[in-house]
Amino acid sequence: MIIRETIATPVSDRCDVLVCGGGIAGISAALAAARMGKRVILLERQFMLGGLATAGLITIYLPLCDGCGRQVSFGIAEELLRLSVSMGAEDRYPANWLNADSTPAQRTADDPRFEVQFNPQLFAILAEQELIKAGVEILYGTYAVAVHKQENRIESVIIENKSGRQAICAASVVDATGDCDIAAFAQAPTETFQQGNILAAWYYGVDDRGYNLNMLGFCDIPDSEKKDRNGPELLIPRRFGGLDGKELSQMVQCAHASTLRDIIQKRQKHPTLMPTTIATIPQIRMTRHIVGQYRMCSADNHRFMADSVGMVSDWRKRGPVYEVPFASLYSVQVKNLICAGRCTDATEDLWDLMRVIPCCAVTGQAAGTAAAMCTDFTQMDIAQLQKVLQENGVVLHEKDLPVQL
Repeated sequence: MIIRETIATPVSDRCDVLVCGGGIAGISAALAAARMGKRVILLERQFMLGGLATAGLITIYLPLCDGCGRQVSFGIAEELLRLSVSMGAEDRYPANWLNADSTPAQRTADDPRFEVQFNPQLFAILAEQELIKAGVEILYGTYAVAVHKQENRIESVIIENKSGRQAICAASVVDATGDCDIAAFAQAPTETFQQGNILAAWYYGVDDRGYNLNMLGFCDIPDSEKKDRNGPELLIPRRFGGLDGKELSQMVQCAHASTLRDIIQKRQKHPTLMPTTIATIPQIRMTRHIVGQYRMCSADNHRFMADSVGMVSDWRKRGPVYEVPFASLYSVQVKNLICAGRCTDATEDLWDLMRVIPCCAVTGQAAGTAAAMCTDFTQMDIAQLQKVLQENGVVLHEKDLPVQL
């Protein structure tokens, strides 16, 4: 059964750059665009910034370094890491990295990796303050539900919130939804995660041992990398695609049940255990990404990319360094749409890398900067984009990293 509707949607606002999604990628994109003097609106469906990093309690800011003593991710990626622990870290504080007197040449493979565990509530509020300072208008409780296109451009994004259904016109749009929703609405080519996500149910609790993050369940490794059944132990024998409303509701209920079971079990040894925070969004890692003009893959390790917009490392192991090509952020089929975070184009093994916090910040800064400079990404002046990124602290190529002593 289909109900056909004729809807007249009012245009409620206009902006230079519309960023859809307030996770790490969206925060980075909005900051980058606003700092270039553009009017930026940021849409976030929760009433808290940070996405999985805060509301999802995945509160580990994974490495900015290659694990061999070299920092590879810079700019807003480093800025947000420092912001996340500016009022104190919860764990994994790499003091030698954050010491102002420490230089890249002094760091070695024996040092702890450049990662921290942060407090989600503090980080969300601090990020909000930075966006407000930059002049970004944040719309909380707001879903992007459709787009209005004119030929191969998005003219406006249709939103719904407490004020009802409205449209926001934008010169350029950043898809930082995590699920690549805007690209899908705009009928840009996308692909979904075929392997599916396993259940996770991270939560915070306090007991006689103190205040701790309980990492119940974890992300899976790509099927292509599995040998002798070396995948993680599953909380339940079920996987989740992450793009179906009923399924996501069931996933959250399964996570709640797993959390309760874990608390009951741990109380046998630590009877004072009480949960203090549970995730308020599904802990989904990968769902859908754009099919861009280039697909990143594991063979790109240490490969020079002429159109690089920054570098990322591999949180899973020491050594790999990837230059992120601009071509992986957009499709020629929708000229004023650019993607960031886990919406960017990568094979499944690299997708598992590109979805994490530092990579989301790197691609977010690149996308936001590009969106502030251009409204047709097929005509992007790559050299000028790279120049602006470098002026804002981004190191583009592995050959430009400081030589280790």
